[in-house]
Amino acid sequence: MVDEHADPTVGELSEGAILRSILDRLGASNALVGPGDDAAVIAAADGRVVATVDTLVHGPDFRLAWTSAYDLGYKAAAVNLADVAAMGATPTALLVALAMPDSTRLSFVTGIADGLRAACRELAPGCRVEGGDLTVSDTLTVAVTALGALAGRTPVLRSGARPGDVVAVAGELGRAARGLRVLFERFTDAAHLPVPVDESVLAPAERDDLAAQLRPAPPVALGPVACDEGATAMMDVSDGLLLDASRMAAASGVCIALETAALGDDPRSALTGGEDHALLATFPHDRPLPAGFRRIGRVRAQGPDPVLVDGARYEGRAGWDPYRDWDARTG
Repeated sequence: MVDEHADPTVGELSEGAILRSILDRLGASNALVGPGDDAAVIAAADGRVVATVDTLVHGPDFRLAWTSAYDLGYKAAAVNLADVAAMGATPTALLVALAMPDSTRLSFVTGIADGLRAACRELAPGCRVEGGDLTVSDTLTVAVTALGALAGRTPVLRSGARPGDVVAVAGELGRAARGLRVLFERFTDAAHLPVPVDESVLAPAERDDLAAQLRPAPPVALGPVACDEGATAMMDVSDGLLLDASRMAAASGVCIALETAALGDDPRSALTGGEDHALLATFPHDRPLPAGFRRIGRVRAQGPDPVLVDGARYEGRAGWDPYRDWDARTG
């Protein structure tokens, strides 16, 4: 039973009290001016800042029945860190905005902070949460802005792939999608509503897939490595390999030819599953791939299809589009 005196709701506290509880969990600031003023001041040694933002909304992006506060904070950081890495940059700071129902327990808020701090520590050492915002909302929402430093590098864009390049990936493909299937198939009731996860009923492989969905660990450190090793194009795989590869192909004016033999035992999940946050990159054919990347195809000249799978057009769903695929009636 929750001790309501030891764990008040945010509606029972002031914004200042909530903020102090969050800052107590985040650790020391690395900024020139950290949390406490109207804005942070972040060093930009070479005069350029990589910036990205991602928003997680209860419903289409996570479910409280399935997601702990720690996992939510970890995932909110990870998905943004991956976008910075995909530009060839090193993450330096996160700005986090929380919109919460006033019934949210303070322990849940500090759990999010713990997850944010852990993700930065494990995936992007030196990156910190350096500011943000708090507000009330009927829908729990976590919005994160990530900043990164290029350290003299030229950013790696989606538009640089050229015919003859090798297509490669770092990180897992398909596991997050399998984890989501586990949630919908094993942890919903007769009305298709989510119920709390009991991992003891899962096989080890299912638990690994579940972790990939709830607490992704993208290979953030390999983004700058890929840049240094000559990557011609790169992007984060967030909406499915097929869909994201088609975006790279369109930006570069090429065709990306994927090979299912390189995608493991579950190529369908690898091709169409989202939320892996792997790094998709292209490299010159005459250079060895950096450690951590594996070959999954080749860049061809532009044709009628932006992506080919084993030489043919892929028929079927290509990936996740929130405006096309989200149905509030069914989840």
